[in-house]
Amino acid sequence: MISRVTYESELTWLSTRELAARIAVGEVSAREALADHLARTDSVNPALNAIVTRDDERAFDRADRADARQAAGEPLGALHGVPMTHKDSTDVSGLRTTRGSALLLDNVPDRDALIIARLRAAGVVTSGKSNVPEFTAGSHTFNRVFGTTVNPFDTTRSAGGSSGGAAAAIAAGIQASGDGSDMGGSLRTPASFTNIVGMRPTNGRIPHALPANPWEWLAQPGFMARTVGDVALLMSVACGPAAGAPLSMPEPGSVFDRAEFTPSSRHEAGAGLAGLRIGFSSDLNGLFPIDSEVDAIVRTAAGVFTSAGARVDDDVPNLRDADEVFRVTRAYDFAADYRALVREHRDEIKDAVVWNTEMGLALTVDELLSADEARSRLAARIDAYFATHDLLVLTAAQVAPFDARIEYPREVGGARLGDYLEWMRASTIISATGCPAVSMPAGFTADGLPVGLQMVAAPGRDVDLLLAAQEFEELTKHHRRHPVL
Repeated sequence: MISRVTYESELTWLSTRELAARIAVGEVSAREALADHLARTDSVNPALNAIVTRDDERAFDRADRADARQAAGEPLGALHGVPMTHKDSTDVSGLRTTRGSALLLDNVPDRDALIIARLRAAGVVTSGKSNVPEFTAGSHTFNRVFGTTVNPFDTTRSAGGSSGGAAAAIAAGIQASGDGSDMGGSLRTPASFTNIVGMRPTNGRIPHALPANPWEWLAQPGFMARTVGDVALLMSVACGPAAGAPLSMPEPGSVFDRAEFTPSSRHEAGAGLAGLRIGFSSDLNGLFPIDSEVDAIVRTAAGVFTSAGARVDDDVPNLRDADEVFRVTRAYDFAADYRALVREHRDEIKDAVVWNTEMGLALTVDELLSADEARSRLAARIDAYFATHDLLVLTAAQVAPFDARIEYPREVGGARLGDYLEWMRASTIISATGCPAVSMPAGFTADGLPVGLQMVAAPGRDVDLLLAAQEFEELTKHHRRHPVL
């Protein structure tokens, strides 16, 4: 654990909503908020290695300009003056973006990715980049360039990945929320490991737009935060259709701008769960192995839902086609993204990336067609399931945060694993369905390590999912437990 005294202020544990509100009325300046954010980074980041690129000088310039707009009475965005680092796999104009690879140390994009452009248009003050695994492969954040990001709750343990740097920063009070992305749990696993909220949206809710691959669907951009309300706030400014994004959902981000996500407007905790039909199984009735202590903690949530008036059963959909869909699509996407780098720099890229890329290059037409057929069957089963259920609930991760010195667990619940994807199946299976899913704090192990549960809704029901997640948050209050730094 971190033993030294660390910087903390009255702003440290504010939500994004609270900080933005104070800046909007001039109670706190954007410069003061940024200075506080950077002081907290200076204090705790040496022990965590969450933030890997800093942009202090330009960040202060942005903050000063934000304060000038506020003082002039100009219209302000929902995130006006809020300081934030961004995931190091997401393009930020003028700021180094390495994807955790030495091959990209000099990569400075000349334009923002869509999610960044929308955050900055809403007023975010960009201050740097957070750590990722090499080429975001795997749910443990380490690379040969910056090293390993560790968990604020126990610095000998993993913070998860691939959005592990962002998760550690949020959990440690560096910032209240942040962006990430999720192919096989890269928002949900680090959220589970650090006691925060991580949401993978419905495919196309935050669209992929040109010049990136606009047809990509397995990896989705999204957000993490210490509260559900903050995730909803960031979704409200980042979602909505975009030019050059043919898979965009048509609804605007304003659908997330609900009064219920504002603390002063909430009703009795749990009231919104009454009558919901919830299918609950921590391991999807044995579809994947799970650590026994994690299983026991996640199972306690069934009683939370029942006590709030939800109808809970153990009926879960048949998701056995999900493994084929995920593995084939992931391999195809890796081949599309990294084939040139693997061919030219094989010895400079970690084995997992080479393996997954070469798996994609070896795919046959029959395998691709079979995966498409499996995806169609999976979609039909999801439609049928959510005709009778509002939510599916399972574990967010199959293990608690593990030793940060290892690449990934080789055994879960007594079962030996075949490769580095198998310990993430609680997330990868859901990714293949295209459903929105959110990882929620669910409790702690005997050693004080966070455990998350995963709530899943039908495609397109992102707002309903977050409303239900907020009810669970208010009933359990696990999110109020911060690491001792």
